[in-house]
Amino acid sequence: MRFFKRNFLTLSCLTLLVAMGMCGEAWADGASLMNTAQTKTRNVFTSVKTITFILGGFGLVGVAYSAIIGKVNWKWFSGLAVGLAILAAAGSIVEYATGSSDSGLETTFGNI
Repeated sequence: MRFFKRNFLTLSCLTLLVAMGMCGEAWADGASLMNTAQTKTRNVFTSVKTITFILGGFGLVGVAYSAIIGKVNWKWFSGLAVGLAILAAAGSIVEYATGSSDSGLETTFGNI
């Protein structure tokens, strides 16, 4: 019984490979599966980026209001500015790192 407890993950992976081997469609459809996953991941990233930029805009308005009344918190402002800058550059950095020639990055608010 101890053998099964220690090697549960290995046995599970082998069982999965045997099951996929018996079903040839699972191996043949791997490329389209990855293309679908890539498309959906890009759509989710674009949507989350849009929502984050909108919330960041409200944050900038709040920091601007606190600057007007003289109670600006510079730590909040710097965190917000750096976070929005990293988010704005994230898509380009990932595409540069992966060597992707597919620009695929529409304007941030292009799909609203």
